[in-house]
Order: sequence, then structure tokens, then C-alpha cells
Amino acid sequence: MLRMSIDSIRVSPMNYQRVVILKENDSDRYLPIWIGPAEADAIAVKLQDLSVPRPLTHDLLRTVIDTLGGSVVHILVSDLHNDTFYAKIVIEVDGDTKEIDSRPSDAMALAVRAQVPIFAEESVMDKAGILLDKETGKPLTPERDNVEPTGEVNEEELRRMSAFTDFINDLDLEDFGREQQGR
Repeated sequence: MLRMSIDSIRVSPMNYQRVVILKENDSDRYLPIWIGPAEADAIAVKLQDLSVPRPLTHDLLRTVIDTLGGSVVHILVSDLHNDTFYAKIVIEVDGDTKEIDSRPSDAMALAVRAQVPIFAEESVMDKAGILLDKETGKPLTPERDNVEPTGEVNEEELRRMSAFTDFINDLDLEDFGREQQGR
């Protein structure tokens, strides 16, 4: 498992879809994950420490877990299959550890509320992690920049990821790694 941090939440200028950008703590690799607007807002509200008049769904979930005597230990982006990311929320109750299947966006919204670590499996980073050119801020791709791939990805997976790659290549990533105002 690799420790990750939320770097930013971006909006595609082309179609207004949201992508959360996770950064590997011990590396310059990034993991972009598509998320819905409601989940993007739920993450951003907490990251910006904004108050809302009523609890959001993820606030409610944390309250339920706490009230039942559990605690969130961490979340894990556990798999990527057919362009879909999978995650697990790891909860401890009475000394027993439980893994709950989740969408990564919901798991991250809960993680920022519980202030717990976010991890990603190495296999997920091998499939979808990106490195950035330090001069241009643009993603490095193995075929374009003579970068050795970090894992085995077959041609079918590359074909399915092409729309995702096109989106990432169109993002303005010059400010990656800098604190984002108005995330």
C-alpha cells in the first residue's frame, strides 16, 4: 500500500466533469480519479473547512460509525478494473477490523472527515498513476517520452484508458504540487 494525499480537485473545462488528484507521498506520481460533482463538493467542503447548516451524507456516515463504537482506520483505493476504481473503508469495532467496499469518492469524503490516511495499492498506481514533466507540468506517457512503464498493462487496458489519457493531457497541470486556493 502506498500513502497518498489529496493534491487537488479539478474540473475539466471541456465537459465540467470532476477529477480528484491524489499524490503519492513518497514519489512524484499522481493518481487521477473521476468523481461525481456531489462527492467533489463533499470533499472540497471539508478540505476548505466550510460549515454547512445540516450534516452532509458523509458527515452522517461518520457520526453513525462513531455512535456505534467504531472508528475509521484508513481508506484504500484497492483496484482498477474496466476503467472503474474500487476502494475499501477500513473500520475498527471492538478490536475487530472490517473492510467495507466503497466508491473511492465516498471513501475519500469520509477520510477527510475522519482525518485518516488514504492509501492506494501499487497495482492501481501501476495502471493509472502518472508522472509529470518537471518543466512543462504535462503528464509523461511511456510511448511519448520514453519512460519505462512501472507495471504490466496490456493493449486492451491502454485502449480503454485512451479517453482518460486524453482528458489528463488536456488539463493545465502547471500548478501541480502547489497549494490550491479554492480547491
